Amino acid sequence: MPDNDTSAPAPRRRRWARIVVVAVIGVLLTLIAATAWMARPEHLSALVLERVGAALDLEITASGTGEYRLRGTPMLAVRGLVVRQPGARAPLLTADRAYLALPWATLWSGGDDLTVRRVELDSPQINLPALLDWLATRPKGGPLRIPTLTSGMRIVEGELVADGWLIDRLNVSTERLQPGKPLAARVRGRIRSAAATVPFDLQLALTQPAQGAGVGVAGIATVISDPWRMPLRLQVSGVLRDDDDGIGLDVARLGAHVRWFSDSSVDKPTLDFAIGLAGRLRHRDGTLRIAPVALALRGRDALPEKMDATGTVFLDEALALHLDGELAEWPATWPALPVPLGDSDAPLPFALDYAGAADLSGQTRLHLQRDDVRFDGRFRIPDIAPWLAQLATGTPLPPLQGTLEVPRIELGGATLTGVRVELDDAGAHGMPGAHAPAPDQ
Repeated sequence: MPDNDTSAPAPRRRRWARIVVVAVIGVLLTLIAATAWMARPEHLSALVLERVGAALDLEITASGTGEYRLRGTPMLAVRGLVVRQPGARAPLLTADRAYLALPWATLWSGGDDLTVRRVELDSPQINLPALLDWLATRPKGGPLRIPTLTSGMRIVEGELVADGWLIDRLNVSTERLQPGKPLAARVRGRIRSAAATVPFDLQLALTQPAQGAGVGVAGIATVISDPWRMPLRLQVSGVLRDDDDGIGLDVARLGAHVRWFSDSSVDKPTLDFAIGLAGRLRHRDGTLRIAPVALALRGRDALPEKMDATGTVFLDEALALHLDGELAEWPATWPALPVPLGDSDAPLPFALDYAGAADLSGQTRLHLQRDDVRFDGRFRIPDIAPWLAQLATGTPLPPLQGTLEVPRIELGGATLTGVRVELDDAGAHGMPGAHAPAPDQ
């Protein structure tokens, strides 16, 4: 009897063996099918872009795949990238080509891990209003989640489109981006608006990519508005803010060495000076505001050696500027002020207002007053610069219109009272409109 019982488990062992074999074959077939599915570029790109989009609450699609790699760190290059906020009509980003390398851990984290090895964008176009709309939907009360780019980022020939202006030929490169860590980047491009074109090449530094970070910018730029151009070597610093009144800088400071060429074809600058600005800078709804702003100008030759002022600046499709300040002293190269206006060595107060085209081609209003002597005038900055350049050999009368009111003035040994002088650059040789009572005896 015992010999007959020893053969009973054999059929069961064979049955379990068949089950194991079938299971292994099923797993292998599943792996083969999954590998074949993953090996198709459109499936891999859809997976990667869906994972990245889920992490950022964005819809990310691409019309074509250029290349991909699964071994090591997954890499994907796609063509025709489109990124939009769910439900939005306009995409916030498009690009001819996008390169993305990110670890498997990031792919499978469901948005918890934002570590990326490298990002590259060729010919991207960024829609600034759409981007700001998306940023406004991000969770409040906490820091904006910044991805870690362990091998940095590169943007080639990009374009940033805003209301009334754009930046084209945009090139950005950085070796690393990490939350809470300093960031350094090089930014090149060209700002374009109806008023001017501004090519620039700047080095950007942040104490960290976050709200409240310290910002430093240094480099060169040239403001071009035919026929004049204005090269600048500049430095900017401040504290990064994104508040209800817009994106910008607190404690913003700008220092620049400026050369003004009144004719774009000449090599010698018409004016050469240094300028400093300090204030609170914000950009919102297409308007750049610096309010309040403090200004310091240090000139030479035909410009004041020292001029300080405070006021406000608003820039969108037009420019609105108001300054209240004083000249430390009247420049020696300028036409002498009449007595008694020219007798005093005290600083000369002034008020300056401009509202017009952003290229400064409109009229600027100027108010000067010392005691009972006052001047109210109008001039165009593009006319003043050439006049300042020719003071040594040309006409001493400035290209302006205005009224000078003097209670008492001495001319040629005579004393005049209640003097009112009308100046008009169109007839400056005769100063039409001048009037004065008879001299005192």
